[in-house]
Amino acid sequence: MTTALAPAGHGLLAAARVVAAADGRGGTALPVLDGGGPFALRRLRSAGHEARVCLVGAMSAPLGGDALALSADVGDGAALHFSTTAATIALPGRTGAPATYDVRIRVGDGAVLRWLPEPLISARGGELRMTTVVELAPTARLVFREEQILGRAGEPPGRLTARLTVRRDGRSLYDQELSYGPGVPGWDGGAVLGGHRAAGQLLVVDPAFAARPPEARALGPTAVVAPLAGPAVVVSAVARDGLELRTLLENGRSGVDFGIQHDTDIAVQQ
Repeated sequence: MTTALAPAGHGLLAAARVVAAADGRGGTALPVLDGGGPFALRRLRSAGHEARVCLVGAMSAPLGGDALALSADVGDGAALHFSTTAATIALPGRTGAPATYDVRIRVGDGAVLRWLPEPLISARGGELRMTTVVELAPTARLVFREEQILGRAGEPPGRLTARLTVRRDGRSLYDQELSYGPGVPGWDGGAVLGGHRAAGQLLVVDPAFAARPPEARALGPTAVVAPLAGPAVVVSAVARDGLELRTLLENGRSGVDFGIQHDTDIAVQQ
């Protein structure tokens, strides 16, 4: 993929692409695994039908002014597990311009995607605009986790705007935008974070939910399990730190019958 310096006054332009396809022998092949700049993609040992890809950060990114793009295409009948080795840290750059990070995902019919990266940390002075769009076929299944940590230990956060849009069979299933940090009205008030410094969600989409929708329930004062208007459920939480956040999300997942047996490709794991 292309990696280059943007025009003067801007940062790095970098992109990566993953393509997973059923191999015709009961497994999943990775015909495209390509990245440049901060994107170092590594093929891990497969687990049954599921191919596994891990993103290794090859350089500090995103910095202010950087424009990053990542795409994943999971073909019909394929199964992919995507992870990262470490947290992504949004840092200030030399220009003062915001960074952008654009993620585009497509999951075909009968395909399974588990998208489980480590958290995104918004460091002091940084500004990041992150957009994720997921397109699902009618029989696709998805486990998608995102976690945001606002500031490193002992520091205030930078400014972070993150939008997640999920469409199933061309129709909107989930669309949420969150903004935190300097200049965002009320972001640290009781109606949003209430003094917490970590926020996240775990979204699961499974056609089986159409017949057996999960029940809504609270997970204490700062987390909830909520079924969506479609075959999906979301676990949403705010927490004091990343460890507490991950615990809340996993507790929410393990406490709900997602209609998915552990011996299938989409068993939710950390």
